[in-house]
Amino acid sequence: MRPSQQMRNLGIVQYGAPILSAAARPFVLPDEWEAADEVVAKLLDAMERIRLVHNFSGKGVGLAAPQIGIDRAVAVVQPPSADPIVLLNPRVTVASEELDEKFEGCLSFFDVRVPVPRPLRITVETVTPEGSTAIVVYEKGEARLVAHEIDHLDGLLLLDRMRPGVTPMPVQEYRKTAETTGRAWSYK
Repeated sequence: MRPSQQMRNLGIVQYGAPILSAAARPFVLPDEWEAADEVVAKLLDAMERIRLVHNFSGKGVGLAAPQIGIDRAVAVVQPPSADPIVLLNPRVTVASEELDEKFEGCLSFFDVRVPVPRPLRITVETVTPEGSTAIVVYEKGEARLVAHEIDHLDGLLLLDRMRPGVTPMPVQEYRKTAETTGRAWSYK
């Protein structure tokens, strides 16, 4: 079974679906807290189903609401060995000029891996359930995971972030490279 079919069977929307290329609708908080909480629960449930069939312990994993067919601006990121990060109406407000390029996978485009340049440090503004603003700085691998999920909420995919002339690598070929599945990204 192809990796993308496995993800589709787990309820993950796949590349080509219109919802993945549209900006997600933000929540009005605190008024829509119950709706936001319900979507977060669905995201966590989907992540648990995915973890049963694929190991993301090295790099972590994230999932945005459009990837489970919900057009709302919320995502959950599970860094390695850390608690989940819930991102409600997130937006990157500052990105470092220092970039790093690593291979990324995407649950909605799981047959390939793509080298994606990302800032090593981002500042993200989110909304709390109470409706206030929260600002958090993420670095290195967490910055990469968070930026990837925010891209989903903005209707962007890995292909939109590739450098010109770069092509996606089939997952079978990627697994033969030095940067294998499950191994954490390395940083200096």
